Amino acid sequence: MTVNPSFFDLLKSPILLFAFGFGSGLSRLAPGTVGTLVAALLWFFLPQVSAGIYLTVVLLCALLGIYICGEAAKRLGQHDHSGIVWDEFVGLWVALASVPSTWSGLLLGIILFRLFDIIKPWPISWVDKNIHGGFGIMVDDIIAGLATWGTILLMVYFGLL
Repeated sequence: MTVNPSFFDLLKSPILLFAFGFGSGLSRLAPGTVGTLVAALLWFFLPQVSAGIYLTVVLLCALLGIYICGEAAKRLGQHDHSGIVWDEFVGLWVALASVPSTWSGLLLGIILFRLFDIIKPWPISWVDKNIHGGFGIMVDDIIAGLATWGTILLMVYFGLL
């Protein structure tokens, strides 16, 4: 397969379709951000369920993502291809686990998540450089999501939100 699949390639492969965030990862400009925005749209359906179901869905998506992202990387012959954005989906959903379903909460979560994912402060940078395969692709974004989640909780605790 080509390193840059087409939308038709995604339609032929459910693994690539999910890995590329239903096509959002095909964006030539900032595919990670585009993938995060599509994940944000899907997030609006998740807060309508109980916390237990939300966390179960996110955990299942993370576990499935390890396989999906690893297999997509193998098929493309490139570790963590920029179009693989399923990790952004799960990372954002982790980040927003306790954020109220408001536009301001969602916007703050998106901005902080993208900052942690792009800047990659320690330990995200270490994980990104040293852990490979599907787990490596997923875990740095999950840590960025946890950092975002913790930052938002601290902002709430200190009355900044």
